[in-house]
Amino acid sequence: MQTQEKEHVVRIQAASVSLEGTVNLPRDAQGIVVFAHGSGSSRHSPRNRYVAGVLRTAGLGTLLFDLLTAEEERQDMRTAHLRFDLDLLADRLLRATDWIDGQPYTRDLRVGYFGASTGSAAALMAAAERPQRIYAIVSRGGRPDLAAAVLPRVQAPTLLIVGGDDAPVIEMNRDALAQLRTEKMLSIIPGATHLFEEPGALEEVGRLARDWFMRYLAGGNS
Repeated sequence: MQTQEKEHVVRIQAASVSLEGTVNLPRDAQGIVVFAHGSGSSRHSPRNRYVAGVLRTAGLGTLLFDLLTAEEERQDMRTAHLRFDLDLLADRLLRATDWIDGQPYTRDLRVGYFGASTGSAAALMAAAERPQRIYAIVSRGGRPDLAAAVLPRVQAPTLLIVGGDDAPVIEMNRDALAQLRTEKMLSIIPGATHLFEEPGALEEVGRLARDWFMRYLAGGNS
C-alpha cells in the first residue's frame, strides 16, 4: 500500500487557548482518526503514536493533539482538577473536529475517534454531540463509564478494547457496552494489563483498531 504521507503541524483554537497538534495524511487518505489521550499523557504518547502509525500504514490519516495546554498540564499535575473535567475535554475534541471540517485537505474525510483512558469518555461524549460526523470510535483501556449519561445517544459504531488482566476496567467496559445502542463490540486481549505493555499486546490493539476504522471510515466521505 502507498505509505507516502504529508505532515502538518497545526494549532487548534479552543475558546481562549491554542492547542498543538500534528496531522499526518497518507496519499489518498481513506478517513481521519482523532486521538484523545488519557490523563497525564499528551500527543507524544508512545502507545497512541504506535497505533497512529498502524492506521496510517492502512491509508488512514491521523490527528494527535494536546487536550490541555502546557500550563494547564502543569496545573493538573498539582491539582488533578482538569483530567476528569470531561466536559472540557469533550469540547476540545469537538473543536478539533471543527478544525478538520475547516481544512480543504481534511473536510471531506470521514472522522473517527480513538480514545485512551479518560480520553475514551471524552470521545464518546463528543461523538454523542456530532452523530452525523463521527463514523467510528475505538477505546483502548478506556473509562466509558464516565460517559454513562450519553452512551445511549452515541450512534457511531464503537469498539472497546481492554486488557484481560485489567479486571476493574473490564467490568466498567461491560457495563458501558450494555448501555450503548449502536453497533458495538468488546475485545479483551488475553494477558494484557492496563497499558498493554506485554509482548504483542499493543500490536493487537493496533490490528483491532485498524480493522474497525477501515470498516467504517474507508471508501466514503462525509
